[in-house]
Amino acid sequence: MRKLLILLVSALLATACNAKSPSAKQETQVMNPNAKTLVAYFSATGNTKKVAENLAKATGADLYEIKPVVPYTPADLNWRDSTARCSVEMNDKTSRPQIVKDDVKIAEYDTIFLGFPIWWGTAPHVVQTFLEGQNFAGKTIILFATSGSSGMGSTDMDLKPSVDASAKIIKGKTLNGSPSVDELKTWVETFR
Repeated sequence: MRKLLILLVSALLATACNAKSPSAKQETQVMNPNAKTLVAYFSATGNTKKVAENLAKATGADLYEIKPVVPYTPADLNWRDSTARCSVEMNDKTSRPQIVKDDVKIAEYDTIFLGFPIWWGTAPHVVQTFLEGQNFAGKTIILFATSGSSGMGSTDMDLKPSVDASAKIIKGKTLNGSPSVDELKTWVETFR
């Protein structure tokens, strides 16, 4: 009986070892290579815009800028001033700065790369205005950010309540220092 049990366990182990295990690439695949892609971004100073433009070239994606109705001035962006617009907005979790109405048709896209600067460890609230004004049901949203010093933290979790529960938000990464189109192609390939 013991020999039979050993043979049975050996056979099961051999079968399990010979079965195709998913590759790391398959496990991280979140983009359909044939899907239509959009790079949407908010940029207050131009840093995120440069990255978004290169990312659109790297992916062959359409490009869309999230524009606040009232553009941010340098005084608005003085994070050291508690009365500056950015400070007031970020201290109010319900703040949703108005954005310019657009004709972007999210329904046409399967994957959306969403870029923004990091403010107070997360995305500016104008990004939530964009997310809450569109239907992202079933979409894959890959985040990217620019930042002077901090990482993305829990930005993915902060933005999740702003989209349909069926939308998939991927944390992505901070892309500082003007990454080239080729560098961004390499990064995008990790999702295919």
